[in-house]
Amino acid sequence: MASFFSNLNPTPAFPSFTGPYQVGTTDVEIPAAELPSPSPAPDSTISTVSFRIFYPSEPSAKPSKPVYWLPDPQHEYLSAYIRFLGASHRLSAVLRNLPFLRILSYTTIPAVRNAKLLVAPTKTKRWPVMVFSHGLGGTKNAYSHLLGSLSSHGVVVIAPDHRDGSAPLSLIRDLSGSPPRPIEYKSISHRQSPEVEQARDHQLKVRLWELGLIHEAALKLDRGEPLSIISAETASEIAGQLAMFSSSLEVHTPGSVSWAGHSFGAVTVVQLVKSVFYRQKKPAATSHQALFEPSTSSQIAHQITSSTPICLLDLWCMPLFSKSTRWLNELPLPCYSPKGPGGQKLIAVLSEAFFKWESNLAQLKRTISEDPSSTVPSSTHYPAPYIFYPVSSAHLSQSDFGVLFPWFTKKAFKAQDPARTLRLNTRALLEFMRRNGIEVANTSLVDMEETISHDHSPSGPAGQDHKILKRDGSVAGWVALELGARKRAEEADNEQTSERADPMEAVIQGEVAEKQT
Repeated sequence: MASFFSNLNPTPAFPSFTGPYQVGTTDVEIPAAELPSPSPAPDSTISTVSFRIFYPSEPSAKPSKPVYWLPDPQHEYLSAYIRFLGASHRLSAVLRNLPFLRILSYTTIPAVRNAKLLVAPTKTKRWPVMVFSHGLGGTKNAYSHLLGSLSSHGVVVIAPDHRDGSAPLSLIRDLSGSPPRPIEYKSISHRQSPEVEQARDHQLKVRLWELGLIHEAALKLDRGEPLSIISAETASEIAGQLAMFSSSLEVHTPGSVSWAGHSFGAVTVVQLVKSVFYRQKKPAATSHQALFEPSTSSQIAHQITSSTPICLLDLWCMPLFSKSTRWLNELPLPCYSPKGPGGQKLIAVLSEAFFKWESNLAQLKRTISEDPSSTVPSSTHYPAPYIFYPVSSAHLSQSDFGVLFPWFTKKAFKAQDPARTLRLNTRALLEFMRRNGIEVANTSLVDMEETISHDHSPSGPAGQDHKILKRDGSVAGWVALELGARKRAEEADNEQTSERADPMEAVIQGEVAEKQT
């Protein structure tokens, strides 16, 4: 009966998280001046860093204030999303009052606001940490179901709100209580040109600088150092809550933090780990530049190593091929360094839409191969990376939009069962972490679509959800891809191609790959 009435509720809603832990979440904004900057600030007007933390929490009997998916002020964020889809400021102010759009104001994330952190059952008594970078049109809330699902299995996930103009809206607050300063979405052409490359390079400079500061913030949280919190809520309450992270985060051991991102966020991760790892290499040509130059003594230079786990969802490759940074893209990811472990530290999960975008797929394979300068990707000397895609999935399927608007993604993009698509993504990331020695809880039987009983205790390097990373088709609708020239049957049949250079077009115009003319 409850499910019947739930189906009648028109408010878009998330399914429950399936891990064994309750999920807590807290929203953080910190003055940038309080954090050691690994690299010079690219934009002096960005005075704070903002991020949401998802984490395993103690079971809570007390009801708390709901965590709304649309941040405050909701009417401004709703207008910003409408403008992101192409409406003018005047039209968005009208459309946001339509009932079928206003119901988004009632959508909540199934996490407990400022809940108490659960004591980690891991060997180190610390929770593993992942930093997740959002894509174009994303925010720190826009991947809440995927990130909350990871947290329900024992991962502390930090989701930045990038202030580079890639989010529909981001607000910069300050300690004085002045009205927040808005940063709106920057409409940048999606065709490659010197002007576009320069604009995207600047966005990446901002993003990399923010990630460096957020890493510093995570270190301070674990050390229990005080931070000035800027919040629309009671700042003192949040500051007190943050003390619970003291000595609880696995952030000090080199290579312990996992870095993940979707679309432009995946680009950000690639540029971050390469910029840090190759910080002492200098571009050969004067026309080349480095987007992020951390000092050798910086904490992030200590953290990112050849053993750093990297998770790339629907990597959008065009920004990697900027003329000024192409030199960096031709260097291999850190896992392929002479003493590196190879592709076992690297996973790429595509949507079917991005799999069918042949030009981007070819660039992706080069980027995650041991020799990106070669036109023939290979894994001759190292273990191959994990590459998969779920069938009938769209670019939106890896964010909250697919699960919140399944009718839209099905009709517009022919995407099927977005909730299962996110479960497959979650399973793959969790098993990837297990295989890299990161302690996370076992995947539930429901998620594994199995009937044999397993417990939820943290699993070690051997892993527990073995099928999800097998390349033999063990999981229905979950396709493994080859890195090298040899193609699987699914790739051989992929005759569609596209010169479309941006996922924004794929989302808005239907993710239909156009044939070259």
